[in-house]
Amino acid sequence: MLMSSQVESFVMHCGEMGSRWGFNRTVGQMYGLLIINEQALSAIQISEALNISRGNVSMGIKELQSWRLVQVQHKPKDRKEYYTPAGSIWEMAIRVFEERRKREVDPTLSLLRSNLLETPNTQEALFAQEKMKEIHDLLETITHWAAELQSLSPEKLNTLMKLGAGVSKVIDMKDRLLK
Repeated sequence: MLMSSQVESFVMHCGEMGSRWGFNRTVGQMYGLLIINEQALSAIQISEALNISRGNVSMGIKELQSWRLVQVQHKPKDRKEYYTPAGSIWEMAIRVFEERRKREVDPTLSLLRSNLLETPNTQEALFAQEKMKEIHDLLETITHWAAELQSLSPEKLNTLMKLGAGVSKVIDMKDRLLK
């Protein structure tokens, strides 16, 4: 499978972004390749396009499945499995956010909750606990806000995002009116 320079550029960039999204370069490239192709791809096609081993493809597919980012398709009279992105770009973004929350934010919140249950016995411990409480409260707020955003339809979420700084202006106006 030959990629145009434009597609190859996108796929390679997805590989570089993979580590920022929470998975390795090869998995990022695989996902980029799947996103940019109209047709579902077999493991052999992925392997050939990215010049990686079938074993590497198999491990990458398992990783993408654990993130719920790919789905398997079968074609009539063909024993091979074909892979395609699971859902829209919006759904992909939500899944990546959910998985990162589960893998990064939730364990941090658990640790903070546990530490906040202990009674500090020094001024340093009290200061540290106050900072941990601030971090906990911020993460809780972000988590609840994100959950509310995830319940919105892509259309409403897109409209909200386009409002951007306009929301801040409305809040400022409300504050001025209440003075």
